[in-house]
Amino acid sequence: MTVLSYKDLSFEKENDKIKVNFLRMFYTYLDGNSLKKISTFEINKNSIFFKNIAEHKAKKKMEFLLQNSFRNLKNRLNNKPTVYIHQFSGIPLIGTNYFGLIDRGTNIIEVKPITSCNISCIFCSVDEGPYSRRKADFVVEKDYLVDEFRKIVEFKTQLLPNINIDAHINAQGEPMLYGQMVELVRDIMSIKGVKRSSIDTNGTLLSKQIVDELADAGLSRINLSLNALDPEKARKLAGYPYNLNKVLEMARYIPTKMDLIIAPVWAPGYNDQELVKLAKLAEEIGAGKNCPAIGVQNLLNYRFGRNPVKGVAMENFYKRMRELEQNHGIKLIFDKSAFDIEELPELPKPFKKSQIIEAEIALPGRIGNEKLAVAKNRLISVPNCYKEEGSKVKLRIKRTKHNIFLGELLN
Repeated sequence: MTVLSYKDLSFEKENDKIKVNFLRMFYTYLDGNSLKKISTFEINKNSIFFKNIAEHKAKKKMEFLLQNSFRNLKNRLNNKPTVYIHQFSGIPLIGTNYFGLIDRGTNIIEVKPITSCNISCIFCSVDEGPYSRRKADFVVEKDYLVDEFRKIVEFKTQLLPNINIDAHINAQGEPMLYGQMVELVRDIMSIKGVKRSSIDTNGTLLSKQIVDELADAGLSRINLSLNALDPEKARKLAGYPYNLNKVLEMARYIPTKMDLIIAPVWAPGYNDQELVKLAKLAEEIGAGKNCPAIGVQNLLNYRFGRNPVKGVAMENFYKRMRELEQNHGIKLIFDKSAFDIEELPELPKPFKKSQIIEAEIALPGRIGNEKLAVAKNRLISVPNCYKEEGSKVKLRIKRTKHNIFLGELLN
């Protein structure tokens, strides 16, 4: 008997099909008859048992079936099609804000392993969550993400050998949906030159055990998106069933293991009276040992985001924060020095603005008729594109900031 075991896959029978669960959050199906053609088989959680076939043959045929089935990978939260980005996919991890890595010219490197969210905040700038209008999701192979992250670290540390790199793990959605988060943190923190790491999270998926595991893996800080202490206001802002008591329990536990920032979004008319209470909570529970205890964010309006109210201009935002500081004896405004942010050269850009290039359409985008194209080891977002994947196209580069590229289709 041949046994094929998988760390990231589990199997369950559904009628004449075998459901394949991937990284806990995604799924696809294998046809039972296709498996029978390999040999008589049985499934047992993370393994498939085949009779009367050599292991190398079973493995080769199984890999073929899995590769084809992953073309129909879906997100179990919303049943949206999901693309698995791995080291053999031919998809770069630099060029889009959706997933991968972003270097904004500092010692902080953004790490985006996944899209999707388990709640639907009414102010979400990227329209994520169960009610999202986004068309597709992405999940990135952990080892691929770590290897490409290491290359950026090496680029920066070669320029400044004594620089300390921070890894900031965020997502278009909730990063803690990523099934290998603890392993991702551990591998990133093992890279020479990386000093700190942080995760943005809404806190609903945390537990004491997960916090302990993240701390053991080397995570330095959690940025907790907590927007109100009033249960009804918190639920309304979350836009979805929301366990405030659990999030508060985690908020009190996190500072016993690592640093914590309470990071609310000020949504005028929704949580105006909550900011002072949140600041006092942050101080009470011991947040901000090596960073600010609270970091209030201004609600900004985005074309493709959710905009429940018109955001205030930044000058008015700071004016309001200073008023709260003076009236309540709290600290709400911090500059970059509070986070040890240092300016550093960005990765070289292979394109210039207005340059005309040739590229290949590789992936669906997330908005409307958008596609993602590949050229010179970069991804390029192409709006209003009806070309099929694999098509060769000409693009005019419209945006290059921070190696995030936007292209205009010319043919």
